[in-house]
Formats: sequence, C-alpha cells, structure tokens
Amino acid sequence: MRTASCFLFELETSVEEGDHAIYLAGNFNDWHIHDERFQLTRTAPGHFELCIPLEELPPVLEYKYHRGSWDEVELDQYGNEVSNRMVTTEEGHRRDIVVRWKTSGRTYPLEFLPRIQVISDAFEIPQLIKTRRIAALLPYDYDTSDKRYPVLYLQDGQNLFDDYAPFGSWGVDKKLAIMAERGTHELIIIAIDHAEDERIEEFTPSYRTRLGVGQGKKYVSFLADTLKPYVDSHFRTLPERENTGIGGSSMGGLISIYAGLMYPNIYSKLMIFSPSLWVAPNIHFHAIQFQDVLRTKVYLYGGGAEGANVIPNIQKLKAALEKQGQDQRMQFELAIDPNGEHNEKRWGEEFPRAIEWLYFDKKN
Repeated sequence: MRTASCFLFELETSVEEGDHAIYLAGNFNDWHIHDERFQLTRTAPGHFELCIPLEELPPVLEYKYHRGSWDEVELDQYGNEVSNRMVTTEEGHRRDIVVRWKTSGRTYPLEFLPRIQVISDAFEIPQLIKTRRIAALLPYDYDTSDKRYPVLYLQDGQNLFDDYAPFGSWGVDKKLAIMAERGTHELIIIAIDHAEDERIEEFTPSYRTRLGVGQGKKYVSFLADTLKPYVDSHFRTLPERENTGIGGSSMGGLISIYAGLMYPNIYSKLMIFSPSLWVAPNIHFHAIQFQDVLRTKVYLYGGGAEGANVIPNIQKLKAALEKQGQDQRMQFELAIDPNGEHNEKRWGEEFPRAIEWLYFDKKN
C-alpha cells in the first residue's frame, strides 16, 4: 500500500508478461529507458507495482510503460501507439491497464496476417473503359476453413496495406492480424486501387458539384454490377446486403456515401472516414429517394485537425440522413477525434474500431 511519502503506480497486464521486466519512463527521469530505479515489482500474476518517493516527482507526471526499450512499449488494444499518460502527484495513486505491447518493434502477430491475393493488376472496368488493380485480403485461416465471410469494399487500395505507399498506409493487413486475436478478423476486404490522376473525377458524384460533374455514377455501377458479382463467384462470401459494406476516406469516403445511397439494396454497412463533403454537401438529396429506407449501419469518423468544416459537415450529414430515415432504420456511430489529422495513419487507427462496430457488435 502507498504511504504519504510516495506515489504508487499499479499496473495490470496479461499474465504472460510475468517473464518480462516492466519499467516506467517519464518526465521525472528524462524518459530514460535504462533506469533500474523505475522497474516495477511483480506482486501477482499480471500485477505490478512501483512506489516513487514524492520528492523525486514533479507536480504533473507524464509517463509510459515499457519493457526495457521503445521497441517494447505499451500499445492500445488495436496495436496503436498510445498518448503519454498524465496524472498529478496530488492523486497519490494510479491504477493502469496495458492490454498490448510492441514486440521487437512489431505491433502485430505475424502468424495472423491475412493472405493478400491480387485478383488482377488490370481488372476491366467496362463502365469507364479502364482497368485497375484489385486485391483481396483474406482471413489468415481462409484456406483451412470452409466458412463464408462478409465483405467490405474499400477505396484507395494503394494506401491500405503497402508499407511504402507515398502518402502512408492504413496498415489494414496488420490491423487484421491484431483483430484475429480478438476474433474479429473474419471478413474479406476487397481493395480497389484509385485512378491516380483521374481519382478525383471518378470519386465525384455525377451531378453538379463544386468540382463539376464527375464519373461517380459509372464507378459505383462498376462496384455493384461488375466487381461484386465477380467477388461473390470467386470467393466464399456471404453475398447478402446484410453482410456487405463499402468504405473509404476523404474523396473515397464521399464516393462510398454515394455508392451506399445509390445501391441500398447492395450495401448495409458504410464506413466513412473524413469524407470530402465540401465537394457535395447535399449528397443525400441527389441519390436514392428515401421512401423505403433499408436497415443500414453508418460509421462516421472525423478529426478536429482536418479543417474547420470536417466535423460540422459529417454532423450535418448524420442529421440529414437520420431525418430521412425517421423509422430508425439508419443506425449511426459518430466518432470524433479532436486532434485527428487527415492522413492514412489516423484512418488505419480507426479501422478496427469501425469494423468491430459494423460487423461484429452483437448489440447492434
């Protein structure tokens, strides 16, 4: 138990961590990782303690747990790096939980990585008279199972799993490996590359927008009328709308909204990250008529560091769609990160949360 002369840290982590030495690093020791004074003592399987004399501590403590190296630092449940923890010495006591750790600099278990199968480097898009690389990310145990799987169609395939993508990567393959440990990996991801210089045109809806009239109608027709039938005939999918979703970020998020509204008979799940709603702020008026709204789940994410209008725009979209679906058939999860930036890394961090809510949340 703590005394008045020290600050007590209590840590709970997995029992398997009993063989590892666990330390604190923070503003009280200049973030040194090789400071034996700040090694925690194991008090029971999965439980550790450290009591630091108050005279050695500043009024506000900023810290992280690690296992002797920054390549062995604490992570959140999805393998994301966590922000520095903070507490005041006045509290006298802090109880923390660490659910995952980096291992030799790796955030994910290698044995659970999905199998990535390039369907074609030049898949024909007859609606646009173009070709495109399309890949499938299959559950790691796909080949040893006879299961059928739900599907999510994701835009901007170049940025989803390539570690060397010029604008960064979501790391979807690595997130799926982590999710496999949680039992939420059993779906197929179809990654559709964007059209490079013609990406904006393809992802712009086919009515008068702030960027003119785009090719969006032809593109979403390709997804629903050409690509989905191919995927359903070549992979063990659950083809019903209840098991089919679409998603993307930025302009990819905008075209995913458009696809979901144009083809409500195809998609029951929309994963929309930081959509470029400034291009088409009234997108919900230009797609389907809402006389017969089908049960649909919509995950909307926006970050406060993406621009002044991103969060207000997705809030307005949510309100508009809720008004149209007054029979409660449209269900929303609105995720706001006040500090979220407009980039692939942040969207990758949000990906597993969205997937679990859209596909694996039994309460909804």
